[in-house]
Amino acid sequence: MIPAPFTQAVESLTKAMPEAAEWLSQVSRVAAGSAPAQQRVRAVLLHDAYGQMHVVTPELSAIDLERLNIEMQRELRAAPQEARQGIQDRFNWPVYPVVPFTPQAEVAVDQRVLDLTETYLPANEPDTFLKVPGQLMRALMAEVKSRSGTFSVGLPQIKVNHLEPEEDLDQIKQAIQSFTSLRIQKRLEDTLEMPPLPETARRIINLRVDPNAGISDLADIVETDPSLAAQVVSWASSSFYAAPGKIRSVQDAIVRVLGFDLVMNLSMGLALGKVLDMPKDEIEGHTPYWEQAVWTATFTGALATLIPRESRPETGLLYLAGLLHNYGYLVLAHVFPPHFSLVCRSAEVNHHVDPEFCEQHLLGITREQIGSSLMRVWNMPEEVVNALRHQKNPQYLGEHAAYGHMLYIATQLLRSKGIGDSAERPIPPELWEAAGLTEEEARQALDELLLMSDEMKMLANNLDPAAA
Repeated sequence: MIPAPFTQAVESLTKAMPEAAEWLSQVSRVAAGSAPAQQRVRAVLLHDAYGQMHVVTPELSAIDLERLNIEMQRELRAAPQEARQGIQDRFNWPVYPVVPFTPQAEVAVDQRVLDLTETYLPANEPDTFLKVPGQLMRALMAEVKSRSGTFSVGLPQIKVNHLEPEEDLDQIKQAIQSFTSLRIQKRLEDTLEMPPLPETARRIINLRVDPNAGISDLADIVETDPSLAAQVVSWASSSFYAAPGKIRSVQDAIVRVLGFDLVMNLSMGLALGKVLDMPKDEIEGHTPYWEQAVWTATFTGALATLIPRESRPETGLLYLAGLLHNYGYLVLAHVFPPHFSLVCRSAEVNHHVDPEFCEQHLLGITREQIGSSLMRVWNMPEEVVNALRHQKNPQYLGEHAAYGHMLYIATQLLRSKGIGDSAERPIPPELWEAAGLTEEEARQALDELLLMSDEMKMLANNLDPAAA
C-alpha cells in the first residue's frame, strides 16, 4: 500500500499532468534489500535567516554545504532537530521524507537525482522504500518549483585513507600547509602547536615501564591532582562496579574495585582530556564529547569481560582507547579553528554518513589520522595508537587489530542506540568471530549498560569542565 501523503502529493499533480496517474500506478513498496544503494535518495531540512530549504540528494553522497550556499545564495545550515522531527511526526514518517508534503520550504534538488530513471525513497515504515519512476520524481520536484544544481559529492569520490597509515603524517602536513602558513619541515608536535603533555600523564607513562611500580606509586601520582583523584573515586563508586561499601580513596579504588592497570590507563585518559579545551562550536545532535568517551570506555570494557581470558585484549588499554577514541575531534578543532565550524555544519547536514567523509572532503584528513598521530608523538601505547587509527576500519588485520575491532563494535552498537556521532554502520560477521564475541551477548551487555544511563551522564558531567 502506498502511503497517503505520497498519493495525495501525486493526485494534486495530476490536475496539471494527467500522465502522473500512470506513473503513480508504477510506484511500489520494496524491502531495503531490494533498493539499490546507487538509486536511493534522501532529504534534509536546512534553514537560514530567509527560511527553510528542503534539500534532496542521492543517499551515497554528502552535501557540499559551501557549494550549496554559493549556488542558492544562502547561508544555510541544518534545521533544529525539533523542526525535522515535527514534520516526521506530522506525517508518521520514520525519517525526514524526500517528497516535500508541505509547501513551507523552498526545495533544492541535486541534478543527479533528476537524472535517475528510477528512484528509491524511504517509505513510512522502517527498512522499506518506495520505488518511484524517474519521470514522476522529476514531475514532483517541478511541481514544488524546486531549484536544481550540483552541490553534493559522491561518497566514492571522497578517498578516506583507511589502509595506509604510513601516509598519515604526509597527509596531515599537506592539510596544515593548505590552511596555515606554517613550515611543514617542523616536527609534528611543533606543527600542531599542541600544548605539552600534562605532568600527570608523563609520570604515568614512566610508571608503565617501571617493573617495580606498585599501587602506592600510582595512588601518589593520581592524588597529586585532586580533580583527577575525585574522578577516579567517582568512577570506582559507580553502580556499574557494584563495589561493597564506600570508596574513600584512590587506593581503595585500585585495590577493591578497578585494579592497577585500569586505574593507570583511566587516569592517563582523564589527564589527556584536560589538555585541549572543548570546541566552542559543536555538532548539533551528536552525543557530547565526554558522554561519548564515558559510554565507549565503559562499554568496551564490558565487552572485554565477555571474551575468554586467554584471548582478551588488555582491559585497561581498551578503557584508555575508549576514552580517547574521539580525541582527534578535539585536535581538529584546535588545529583548524577557522574551518572547524564548516566541518560541524557539514556533519549536521550529512548525518547519514560518518563524519570522516566531511573531514576528508573539507580538510584532507580525518580525526582518526590526526588523533592517532598525536598519540604516537606523545608515546602512548601502540595498542592505543592503532585502536584510534583503525577504529573505523574493520578490515584492518595488522598489529594490535583486536583493539581497533573492539572500538568498531562498541561504537557501532552505541550508535544503534543513538549514542555517537552518525548513523550505525554494519558489523561484518567475521569481526564477531575475530573478537571472540557474539552479537547477541554484546547487545545484551549494552542493554544492561543502558539501564545506567543517568549514571553514565553523571560521570561525563564530572569529567566535563563546562558542566561543572
